[in-house]
Amino acid sequence: MSAVANLLHDLKQQGRAALIGYLPVGYPSVEESIVAARSLIEAGVDIIELGIPYSDPVMDGSTIQSAVEDALAGGVRLKDTFKVIAALQDTGAPILVMTYFNPVFHYGIEKFAADLAAVGGAGLITPDLTPDAAQEWIEAADKHGLDKVFLVAPSSTDARLELTAKASRGFVYAASTMGVTGERTDLGSHAEELVARTRAQGADMVCVGLGVSTAEQAADVGRYADGVIVGSAFVRPLSAPGEFSSRISAMQEVARSLAHGIATSR
Repeated sequence: MSAVANLLHDLKQQGRAALIGYLPVGYPSVEESIVAARSLIEAGVDIIELGIPYSDPVMDGSTIQSAVEDALAGGVRLKDTFKVIAALQDTGAPILVMTYFNPVFHYGIEKFAADLAAVGGAGLITPDLTPDAAQEWIEAADKHGLDKVFLVAPSSTDARLELTAKASRGFVYAASTMGVTGERTDLGSHAEELVARTRAQGADMVCVGLGVSTAEQAADVGRYADGVIVGSAFVRPLSAPGEFSSRISAMQEVARSLAHGIATSR
């Protein structure tokens, strides 16, 4: 069992879901993105999801798109992802990478997997790669012991859920709603139904992302999911005006609030 799956099982035994925090690599700078990720862990985030900045996102909402554009303008490169992961190894938190597959394809799938494993990365979340088109990545990930986190959505058929559950390792990423990332006032009932359907098709662990921004939403999702994935709600305070230290403190306040919501959800 992978480090991510082990942690999710341990937290389940403790009676709570994991809080999984997304941040873009290189935002506001590479060094500051290391500080930001470390600060999230200190504030109660269990697993870090590092996003590789990419010029043509299909899943990112406006908050993350803006941060990613700033990171790219600042000169961040794919290899900076490995630098950030290496710098966070002393935290003990599993570090997953979220990336559209084009950068991995051009870097070289086998080389990417080898370099990610060498710095202690836990695996990849691949929003635009389906399991049936991922044979080369699956082989490389298996060779290097990396997690393969594929996505399902409320529109996924049971056959697609079964295929995704069988191909995934670590967890299955359940998108709460159709659309892009971003804070929402109402997550609706589709996410809970999707988690139940995905488990029924063989998934061991299912974590929910897209739209969670409040302690109440985190508590609701944490009631039935194995992990609550949050991105825009952390990037928003990091993007606010003011000193970097103040923005970090504001981001940590959000993390503590969400962690408290999850801790009281069961």
